[in-house]
Formats: sequence, C-alpha cells, structure tokens
Amino acid sequence: MLFNTFNFIYFLAIVYFVYWSLKSNYKLQNVLLLICSYFFYGCWDYRFLFLLVFSTYLDFFTGQRIYVSSTVFWKRFWLVTSVAINLGFLGFFKYYNFFVDQFASLISVFGFKANVWTLKLILPVGISFYTFHGMSYVFDIYNDKFKPRKSFVDYAVFVSFFPLLVAGPIERVSHLLPQVEHKRVFDYDKSISGLRQILWGLFKKVVIADNCAHFVGQIFDHYQQYNALTLVMGAVLFAFQIYGDFSGYSDIALGTARLLGFELLKNFSFPYFSRDIAEFWRRWHISLSSWFRDYLYIPLGGSKVSKLLQVRNTFIIFIVSGFWHGANWTFVFWGFLNAVYFLPLLLANKNRKNIEFQEPTTISWKNKCLDVVKILATFSLTTLAWIFFRSPDLTSAFQYIIRMFSADVFHMPTVFPIYLIVLIMGLLAVEWNGKNHHFALEGFSKYSVLVRYPIYYTILILLFVYAGRLQQFIYFQF
Repeated sequence: MLFNTFNFIYFLAIVYFVYWSLKSNYKLQNVLLLICSYFFYGCWDYRFLFLLVFSTYLDFFTGQRIYVSSTVFWKRFWLVTSVAINLGFLGFFKYYNFFVDQFASLISVFGFKANVWTLKLILPVGISFYTFHGMSYVFDIYNDKFKPRKSFVDYAVFVSFFPLLVAGPIERVSHLLPQVEHKRVFDYDKSISGLRQILWGLFKKVVIADNCAHFVGQIFDHYQQYNALTLVMGAVLFAFQIYGDFSGYSDIALGTARLLGFELLKNFSFPYFSRDIAEFWRRWHISLSSWFRDYLYIPLGGSKVSKLLQVRNTFIIFIVSGFWHGANWTFVFWGFLNAVYFLPLLLANKNRKNIEFQEPTTISWKNKCLDVVKILATFSLTTLAWIFFRSPDLTSAFQYIIRMFSADVFHMPTVFPIYLIVLIMGLLAVEWNGKNHHFALEGFSKYSVLVRYPIYYTILILLFVYAGRLQQFIYFQF
C-alpha cells in the first residue's frame, strides 16, 4: 500500500475517524494502531508478518531479561543474543547472496572454482528500519537509559507504527514510546499541519521524484549514448529524484503521525542548502545518521579520541552506513567517498562550523554570495557521489563519470525537460522560503488565505496532472 495511492488515502481516512472516536481510551487506540499497522504491512507481503512479530517479541523479551539480570555476563548475553538474531535475519535476507558471490569471486583469484548456492530471496520490506528500532530499545536498556515496558502492545506499536514502518524515520524509544503510553488529545491545528506536510510530501514524490525517475532511468540505463551535459543532467535529476522520493516519504509519514497525535523525529532539514558535507549529513536522513552516531560512532570513542582514531571512526561510520543501504560495492564506495569529503573538515576542526541558517538581515552580501558558492559546491560533490548510489556496479559508475567529463561537454544536452526544471525551481523556492521551519509549507501558515490557498490548490492540480507515473519509493529496497 503505497503512500501515493488512493488506497492509502481511504485507509488513512478510516483509521483517522475510528481512531479519534476512541479518544476516551488510548489503550484501545493502541490496539487499533497495532492491528492497522500489521494490516498495512501485510498488504505488502503477509508471509513476512511473522518476522516482524518475532523480531518485536525478541527485543521485548530480551529487554526485560537485560534489565533483571544481576550480573554483567547475563546482561551482555541477552544483548548479544538479541543483536545477533536481529542482524542474522537482516544479513540473511539482505546480504547472503552478496557474500556468497564475493566468496566465489575471491577464491577464483587463487584458481579455485566454487559451486556456490545462491537463493532467490525476497527482501522483507522495512526490515532494516524495524530492526534498528528494536536494537535501539535493547541498547538503551543495556546502557541504563530506558526501562523495559510491561505492555507488549505499546512496545509493538512503537516498532510497527505504520507511518514509519517501511522506510522510517528510525525512531528512538525515548521519543516515541512515551507518546504511545499516554493519552493523545485531538488538536485541530495539528491535523491541519499534518495535512499540509502530507500535501508537500506528495508533491515532492509524485510531481518531482516520479517525473525525474523517467528521465534518470533513460539516461543511466543508456549512458553510453549520451553526451557529457546530458549525463550531468541525469546526475542532477537523480539528486532531486532521491531527495523528492525519500524526503517526500518522510513528510507524508510525519504528517500522517501528526494526524493521529504523534510527533515523529524530523528526518530531513533542507539538505541541498548545506554549505559543507558535514552540514549535509546533519540534514540528510537525520534519524539514520544520529542512530549510527549514538550506537556506533560514540561507542568507538567518537571525537573524544586522537585525530587518527577520529578519522578511523569517521570512515567506519560512513562505510557501514553505505553498506546498510544495500548489498553492492557501489553503496560501500558511496559511503567511502562521503568519508573522503568529510575528512578535510574533520582535520581542520570545521565539521561543526555551519549549524543553523542565518537570517538574511544578519549577513553581508559578500557572505551571502560566498554561501551560494558553498551550497553549489556541496551540491556538486553530493551529486557526484549519487552516481555511485544509482549505478548498478562500480564499472558503470566510473564509466558514467568519465563520459561526463569528456570533450563533448560543450554540446547541448539531448535530454532537457524544461517543465521539470521549472518544477524543481519551484520546489527550491518554496523550500528556501520555509527553511527555518519544520517543513516547507509550515512557513506559509503566516500568509493570508489569498496567498497560501492558491499555492495549495496549485499543488493539488499538479498532483492530479502528474499522478500517472506511479513509482515505488526508492528506500523500500533498503
């Protein structure tokens, strides 16, 4: 059940009205949310519901065992048991064939031939996300940051809450579970805000991402046939495709949760306005970046170690993040390349330089122009890295880049969708206007109805005009 379909709209409308009709009893609301979440997941493939339920109960049970264990040995035993089983399932479904193929390739170098046994595995949708939800729960209990809960229903809602179930954001137990455990009060203004964020998310997905996908597929699948500027166009369009696709999903998820009285973690904060790579990674897929920071980077020593170990930790976190995205060397190299981008900032102690956007009245024209240059440079580096993310293999990625810098760079692109460029410029204008808000359209609430309602209706019209090119969300494959 895709967010960008009428089926989801009907589903959400039914859930919304039944849910708030039970507002006098939040426990019944939680039961309803759990049933609806399992139904939502079952619409993808009911055969994997057992895996979701098993993973949920595993972490619920081991969390309790960790808390009541009287010795460090047993605390670690239950932690390792939970993590090993969770990563075992994730590794089997997501990485088994990759490691088998790599093993066969490795021993062939030494003259041996292996008859490897690969499997036609279906990757359970959302497994990377709900696995990380559960792991954060047992980690926080082990580190005495959170106490285990007695209600399985409440915990199961935290893990499987349908707006975030298949592609995040990756919630923290200390942020979402307390909201599940307390009564939610209907708030008309929050509902309107949720609808605005859903509308903007649908625009980014349906109008921007799905239209970019048509041209991106055409260019990347036949890159040998196109000149340099066309390949540049393909890379830029993919940058906006993946942004519109994933941040659009996150906006719909956050808006849907707000309709039901929940506030989820912000997952995107206008990343293409970043002035350096460090700022980009504070603004892109925030929930995953912060998860790796808290549960991998800091346990490794974080920034409280020598500069050499900081460099090591940085490469580890970026490479693991890349591998989390998929079983392909392209993702690993994409993570490695971002670590290389990050390295000069780390060595110069400038990785925390750009934190927030400054008000235009507080900066000079010289600094404004310098910020524009920095934004364009950061976007260019990010777009170059996205080529590895999009390509089927490393060879194709390098060949794509080599052709992109070939001698015919001064020829006009043969693929130049002007209407899509105009739409992207409109996206950037709206996001720049709302860059100091939680989401772009939130900033329009301060304008009069004569300004904001024409914008809302324009977005609705564009959604119907471009609704034909239905594409699955990119991050469902992760």
